Amino acid sequence: MPLLIQNRGLGRINSTAELFDKYPHLKENGRTFRSKPLVDVDPKCLLYVHQREFAATTPADNSVSVIGSDDATTCHLVVLRHTGSGAVCLAHCDGSSTWSEVPLLVKAVTSLSNGSKEGRLELHLVGGFNDESKTSHKLSLNILAAFQKQKEDIHLETCCITEINDIVIDGTHRPVVYGIGVNVKTGDVFPSSFTHKGPAEELRSARTFTGGQMADIYDSSRGMVKIGPCKWSPNLDIAFWLSQNDDTILKYLSTSPMAEPPHFVQHMKSTIRFLLEHPNSDSLFPGSQPQLYHRAQTGDWERAV
Repeated sequence: MPLLIQNRGLGRINSTAELFDKYPHLKENGRTFRSKPLVDVDPKCLLYVHQREFAATTPADNSVSVIGSDDATTCHLVVLRHTGSGAVCLAHCDGSSTWSEVPLLVKAVTSLSNGSKEGRLELHLVGGFNDESKTSHKLSLNILAAFQKQKEDIHLETCCITEINDIVIDGTHRPVVYGIGVNVKTGDVFPSSFTHKGPAEELRSARTFTGGQMADIYDSSRGMVKIGPCKWSPNLDIAFWLSQNDDTILKYLSTSPMAEPPHFVQHMKSTIRFLLEHPNSDSLFPGSQPQLYHRAQTGDWERAV
Protein backbone atom coordinates (compact mmCIF):
# COMPACT_ATOMS: atom_id res chain seq x y z
CA MET A 1 0.00 0.00 0.00
CA PRO A 2 1.10 3.57 -0.46
CA LEU A 3 2.21 6.13 2.04
CA LEU A 4 -0.96 7.66 3.49
CA ILE A 5 -1.66 11.26 4.48
CA GLN A 6 -4.90 11.76 6.40
CA ASN A 7 -5.86 8.24 5.26
CA ARG A 8 -5.47 9.07 1.55
CA GLY A 9 -2.74 7.69 -0.69
CA LEU A 10 0.04 10.19 -1.36
CA GLY A 11 0.33 9.54 -5.11
CA ARG A 12 3.25 10.74 -7.16
CA ILE A 13 4.98 14.00 -6.21
CA ASN A 14 7.88 15.67 -8.02
CA SER A 15 9.04 18.12 -5.36
CA THR A 16 8.72 18.84 -1.66
CA ALA A 17 7.07 22.17 -2.62
CA GLU A 18 4.32 20.19 -4.38
CA LEU A 19 3.89 17.99 -1.28
CA PHE A 20 3.43 20.99 1.03
CA ASP A 21 1.11 22.76 -1.44
CA LYS A 22 -1.05 19.67 -1.69
CA TYR A 23 -1.12 19.05 2.08
CA PRO A 24 -1.04 22.41 3.90
CA HIS A 25 -1.62 20.68 7.27
CA LEU A 26 1.77 18.92 6.84
CA LYS A 27 3.41 22.30 6.38
CA GLU A 28 1.67 23.61 9.53
CA ASN A 29 2.63 20.50 11.55
CA GLY A 30 6.22 20.87 10.34
CA ARG A 31 6.34 24.51 11.37
CA THR A 32 4.87 23.65 14.76
CA PHE A 33 7.48 20.92 15.21
CA ARG A 34 10.43 23.18 14.35
CA SER A 35 9.25 25.81 16.84
CA LYS A 36 9.26 23.37 19.78
CA PRO A 37 12.02 23.94 22.36
CA LEU A 38 14.93 21.49 22.51
CA VAL A 39 14.31 18.77 25.08
CA ASP A 40 17.16 17.77 27.42
CA VAL A 41 17.58 14.01 27.55
CA ASP A 42 19.26 12.21 30.44
CA PRO A 43 22.18 10.23 28.91
CA LYS A 44 21.41 7.41 31.36
CA CYS A 45 18.24 6.53 29.46
CA LEU A 46 19.41 7.47 25.93
CA LEU A 47 20.32 5.25 23.00
CA TYR A 48 22.21 7.44 20.52
CA VAL A 49 22.10 6.65 16.79
CA HIS A 50 24.93 7.78 14.48
CA GLN A 51 24.81 8.49 10.75
CA ARG A 52 23.90 5.37 8.76
CA GLU A 53 22.62 3.54 11.83
CA PHE A 54 19.20 2.60 13.14
CA ALA A 55 17.83 1.19 16.38
CA ALA A 56 14.45 -0.25 17.30
CA THR A 57 12.85 -1.20 20.60
CA THR A 58 9.54 -1.40 22.50
CA PRO A 59 8.06 0.30 25.59
CA ALA A 60 9.02 -2.82 27.62
CA ASP A 61 12.72 -1.91 27.28
CA ASN A 62 14.26 -1.28 30.72
CA SER A 63 17.56 0.07 29.34
CA VAL A 64 16.33 2.74 26.91
CA SER A 65 13.65 5.41 27.31
CA VAL A 66 14.72 7.66 24.42
CA ILE A 67 16.32 6.93 21.05
CA GLY A 68 17.99 10.04 19.62
CA SER A 69 20.25 11.34 16.88
CA ASP A 70 21.56 14.75 15.82
CA ASP A 71 24.15 16.56 13.65
CA ALA A 72 21.87 16.09 10.64
CA THR A 73 22.31 18.80 7.99
CA THR A 74 21.30 17.32 4.63
CA CYS A 75 20.70 13.94 6.35
CA HIS A 76 17.16 13.00 7.41
CA LEU A 77 16.09 11.51 10.73
CA VAL A 78 13.36 8.91 10.33
CA VAL A 79 11.07 7.64 13.09
CA LEU A 80 8.67 4.78 12.39
CA ARG A 81 6.33 3.62 15.15
CA HIS A 82 3.53 1.11 15.50
CA THR A 83 0.78 2.68 17.62
CA GLY A 84 -0.56 -0.70 18.80
CA SER A 85 2.62 -2.38 20.02
CA GLY A 86 4.52 0.86 20.69
CA ALA A 87 7.52 -0.61 18.80
CA VAL A 88 9.60 2.25 17.44
CA CYS A 89 12.66 2.69 15.24
CA LEU A 90 14.88 5.74 14.64
CA ALA A 91 17.30 5.96 11.70
CA HIS A 92 19.85 8.55 10.55
CA CYS A 93 19.70 8.40 6.73
CA ASP A 94 22.27 10.10 4.50
CA GLY A 95 21.04 8.89 1.12
CA SER A 96 23.75 6.27 0.65
CA SER A 97 21.21 3.57 -0.20
CA THR A 98 17.73 4.73 0.78
CA TRP A 99 15.90 2.06 -1.24
CA SER A 100 17.52 -0.82 0.62
CA GLU A 101 17.43 0.96 4.01
CA VAL A 102 13.71 1.74 4.29
CA PRO A 103 12.61 -1.94 4.18
CA LEU A 104 15.00 -2.64 7.08
CA LEU A 105 13.26 0.00 9.19
CA VAL A 106 9.79 -1.32 8.38
CA LYS A 107 10.88 -4.88 9.17
CA ALA A 108 12.48 -3.78 12.46
CA VAL A 109 9.18 -2.30 13.68
CA THR A 110 6.82 -4.96 12.31
CA SER A 111 8.94 -7.80 13.72
CA LEU A 112 8.74 -6.21 17.20
CA SER A 113 4.97 -5.73 16.85
CA ASN A 114 4.22 -9.49 16.84
CA GLY A 115 1.21 -9.15 14.61
CA SER A 116 -0.55 -6.56 16.81
CA LYS A 117 -4.08 -6.44 15.44
CA GLU A 118 -4.71 -2.94 16.74
CA GLY A 119 -2.85 0.19 15.73
CA ARG A 120 -1.04 1.47 12.64
CA LEU A 121 2.42 2.42 11.40
CA GLU A 122 3.17 6.14 11.74
CA LEU A 123 6.09 7.95 10.12
CA HIS A 124 7.90 11.10 11.24
CA LEU A 125 10.51 12.72 8.97
CA VAL A 126 12.80 15.52 10.14
CA GLY A 127 15.89 17.01 8.51
CA GLY A 128 17.47 18.65 5.53
CA PHE A 129 17.27 22.30 4.47
CA ASN A 130 17.45 24.42 1.32
CA ASP A 131 21.06 23.56 0.49
CA GLU A 132 22.58 24.83 -2.77
CA SER A 133 23.24 21.40 -4.25
CA LYS A 134 19.67 20.23 -3.50
CA THR A 135 21.03 17.19 -1.64
CA SER A 136 18.31 17.51 1.02
CA HIS A 137 15.56 17.80 -1.57
CA LYS A 138 16.68 14.66 -3.42
CA LEU A 139 16.87 12.71 -0.17
CA SER A 140 13.39 13.90 0.90
CA LEU A 141 11.88 12.64 -2.36
CA ASN A 142 13.78 9.34 -2.24
CA ILE A 143 12.70 8.58 1.33
CA LEU A 144 9.06 9.36 0.52
CA ALA A 145 9.21 7.23 -2.64
CA ALA A 146 10.86 4.32 -0.79
CA PHE A 147 8.11 4.32 1.88
CA GLN A 148 5.53 4.49 -0.94
CA LYS A 149 6.88 1.17 -2.22
CA GLN A 150 6.33 -0.75 1.03
CA LYS A 151 3.45 -3.21 1.21
CA GLU A 152 2.32 -1.96 4.64
CA ASP A 153 0.04 1.05 5.15
CA ILE A 154 2.27 3.81 6.58
CA HIS A 155 0.77 7.08 7.80
CA LEU A 156 2.90 10.21 7.41
CA GLU A 157 2.35 12.29 10.56
CA THR A 158 5.30 14.69 10.86
CA CYS A 159 7.14 16.10 7.87
CA CYS A 160 9.62 18.79 8.93
CA ILE A 161 11.96 18.40 5.95
CA THR A 162 13.98 20.52 3.51
CA GLU A 163 12.28 23.92 3.03
CA ILE A 164 10.12 23.58 6.15
CA ASN A 165 13.28 22.93 8.21
CA ASP A 166 15.17 25.85 6.63
CA ILE A 167 16.27 29.15 8.15
CA VAL A 168 18.54 31.86 6.75
CA ILE A 169 21.11 33.24 9.20
CA ASP A 170 23.51 35.96 8.00
CA GLY A 171 22.65 35.13 4.41
CA THR A 172 23.33 31.39 4.86
CA HIS A 173 20.70 28.64 4.71
CA ARG A 174 20.79 26.22 7.67
CA PRO A 175 18.54 23.58 9.23
CA VAL A 176 16.36 24.73 12.13
CA VAL A 177 16.26 21.26 13.73
CA TYR A 178 19.53 19.28 13.67
CA GLY A 179 18.49 16.51 16.05
CA ILE A 180 15.48 14.68 17.47
CA GLY A 181 14.57 12.16 20.13
CA VAL A 182 11.66 9.76 20.39
CA ASN A 183 10.24 8.73 23.75
CA VAL A 184 10.04 4.93 23.61
CA LYS A 185 7.25 4.78 26.21
CA THR A 186 4.92 7.44 24.75
CA GLY A 187 5.98 7.76 21.10
CA ASP A 188 6.47 11.51 21.49
CA VAL A 189 8.96 12.91 18.92
CA PHE A 190 10.79 16.14 19.82
CA PRO A 191 13.75 18.34 18.79
CA SER A 192 16.88 17.67 20.83
CA SER A 193 20.67 17.75 20.82
CA PHE A 194 23.04 15.35 22.52
CA THR A 195 26.47 15.65 24.11
CA HIS A 196 26.75 11.91 24.88
CA LYS A 197 27.06 9.98 21.61
CA GLY A 198 28.35 6.69 22.97
CA PRO A 199 29.05 3.94 23.35
CA ALA A 200 32.09 3.53 21.04
CA GLU A 201 31.55 6.92 19.38
CA GLU A 202 34.85 6.95 17.47
CA LEU A 203 34.53 3.36 16.30
CA ARG A 204 31.02 4.00 14.97
CA SER A 205 32.11 7.19 13.20
CA ALA A 206 35.04 5.30 11.67
CA ARG A 207 32.63 2.64 10.38
CA THR A 208 30.57 5.28 8.57
CA PHE A 209 33.65 7.19 7.35
CA THR A 210 35.04 4.05 5.72
CA GLY A 211 31.80 3.34 3.83
CA GLY A 212 29.92 1.02 6.20
CA GLN A 213 26.29 0.44 5.18
CA MET A 214 23.18 1.16 7.27
CA ALA A 215 23.47 -0.97 10.43
CA ASP A 216 21.07 -2.09 13.13
CA ILE A 217 22.97 -1.28 16.34
CA TYR A 218 20.63 -2.57 19.04
CA ASP A 219 19.31 -5.88 20.29
CA SER A 220 16.26 -4.87 22.31
CA SER A 221 15.64 -8.41 23.60
CA ARG A 222 18.95 -8.22 25.51
CA GLY A 223 19.30 -4.44 25.97
CA MET A 224 22.61 -4.62 24.10
CA VAL A 225 24.26 -2.16 21.72
CA LYS A 226 26.14 -4.17 19.11
CA ILE A 227 28.80 -2.67 16.85
CA GLY A 228 30.43 -4.49 13.94
CA PRO A 229 32.38 -6.41 13.12
CA CYS A 230 33.52 -3.63 10.73
CA LYS A 231 35.91 -3.97 7.82
CA TRP A 232 38.47 -1.40 6.71
CA SER A 233 42.04 -1.54 5.41
CA PRO A 234 45.01 0.64 6.33
CA ASN A 235 44.86 4.00 4.57
CA LEU A 236 47.73 6.27 5.60
CA ASP A 237 46.71 8.88 3.02
CA ILE A 238 43.96 10.14 5.34
CA ALA A 239 46.65 11.61 7.63
CA PHE A 240 46.77 14.42 5.04
CA TRP A 241 43.53 15.87 6.45
CA LEU A 242 44.98 16.39 9.93
CA SER A 243 47.27 19.16 8.64
CA GLN A 244 44.51 20.96 6.69
CA ASN A 245 42.67 24.02 7.93
CA ASP A 246 39.01 23.95 8.96
CA ASP A 247 37.72 25.48 5.72
CA THR A 248 39.42 22.82 3.60
CA ILE A 249 38.03 20.00 5.75
CA LEU A 250 34.55 21.49 5.58
CA LYS A 251 34.78 22.00 1.84
CA TYR A 252 35.78 18.44 0.99
CA LEU A 253 34.37 16.30 3.81
CA SER A 254 30.91 17.85 4.27
CA THR A 255 27.78 17.85 2.10
CA SER A 256 26.93 21.29 3.55
CA PRO A 257 30.08 23.20 4.62
CA MET A 258 28.22 26.37 5.65
CA ALA A 259 25.67 24.61 7.83
CA GLU A 260 27.68 22.13 9.91
CA PRO A 261 27.55 22.30 13.72
CA PRO A 262 30.66 23.90 15.29
CA HIS A 263 32.19 20.57 16.37
CA PHE A 264 32.19 19.03 12.87
CA VAL A 265 35.90 19.56 12.11
CA GLN A 266 37.04 18.24 15.50
CA HIS A 267 34.79 15.22 15.04
CA MET A 268 36.29 14.52 11.58
CA LYS A 269 39.84 14.82 12.90
CA SER A 270 39.22 12.51 15.86
CA THR A 271 37.66 9.92 13.49
CA ILE A 272 40.72 10.11 11.24
CA ARG A 273 43.07 9.78 14.23
CA PHE A 274 41.12 6.73 15.37
CA LEU A 275 41.55 5.14 11.91
CA LEU A 276 45.29 5.89 11.94
CA GLU A 277 45.60 4.35 15.43
CA HIS A 278 43.63 1.27 14.28
CA PRO A 279 44.74 0.81 10.65
CA ASN A 280 43.32 -2.68 10.61
CA SER A 281 39.76 -3.14 11.85
CA ASP A 282 40.28 -6.83 12.72
CA SER A 283 42.16 -5.98 15.94
CA LEU A 284 38.99 -4.31 17.30
CA PHE A 285 36.86 -7.43 16.80
CA PRO A 286 38.60 -10.47 18.30
CA GLY A 287 37.33 -13.66 16.68
CA SER A 288 35.33 -11.50 14.22
CA GLN A 289 32.75 -10.91 16.97
CA PRO A 290 30.85 -7.62 17.39
CA GLN A 291 31.60 -5.29 20.29
CA LEU A 292 28.72 -5.51 22.77
CA TYR A 293 27.69 -2.91 25.35
CA HIS A 294 25.07 -3.10 28.09
CA ARG A 295 23.69 -0.49 30.48
CA ALA A 296 25.66 -0.60 33.74
CA GLN A 297 24.05 0.24 37.10
CA THR A 298 25.64 3.70 36.85
CA GLY A 299 23.55 4.29 33.71
CA ASP A 300 26.60 4.32 31.41
CA TRP A 301 27.07 1.91 28.52
CA GLU A 302 29.69 -0.63 29.51
CA ARG A 303 31.55 -3.12 27.31
CA ALA A 304 30.20 -6.62 27.86
CA VAL A 305 32.92 -9.23 28.10
